Amino acid sequence: MADQKTSEVCIVDLIPALRAFARTLCRIPDDADDLVQETLTKGLANMDKFEPGTRMKSWLFTIMRNTYYTHVKFAAREAPGLLDCASSRPVSEATQEWTVQSKEVHGAIQRLPEHQREVLMLIGVLGVSYEETAEICGCAVGTVKSRLNRARANALEFLGESSLQTLMERRNQLSDGQRHIEADRRF
Repeated sequence: MADQKTSEVCIVDLIPALRAFARTLCRIPDDADDLVQETLTKGLANMDKFEPGTRMKSWLFTIMRNTYYTHVKFAAREAPGLLDCASSRPVSEATQEWTVQSKEVHGAIQRLPEHQREVLMLIGVLGVSYEETAEICGCAVGTVKSRLNRARANALEFLGESSLQTLMERRNQLSDGQRHIEADRRF
């Protein structure tokens, strides 16, 4: 019983990471939440199959990834409708520069092929190691590194940047310009 409580606490602590990973796989937030719920349900139902000494996070990420790809196979047969429904768009866009930049980066990440987006989010956002990512994705560590490199390069290309350095310089210039505009408004 003590082991079961420890496992439950570990699972609860991993929910934010599971949600973040699910949102990289599913573009619709409600679908991502459903994926997390299904992953947790399967994880708890199959707790007897969890091997002590292995990482719970990797185990749950693997369950989530497999569940997602199973759903993709079924959805391809069903073709339920458009992903980009007009009702899910905001009525008016925010005007803050950081919001615009955030949307640009999000759009660039969403344009990446699934396998690149998955690796970029696992390593770059969630901080999962190369080895764990390779285990989760079912490929070699070298493949993970290659996908990550391509994902970074493609995301920069989608953003119209030649390097991460130029992106940061542009961001700093925009931030400085925004400060000057706000200072002018005060006077």
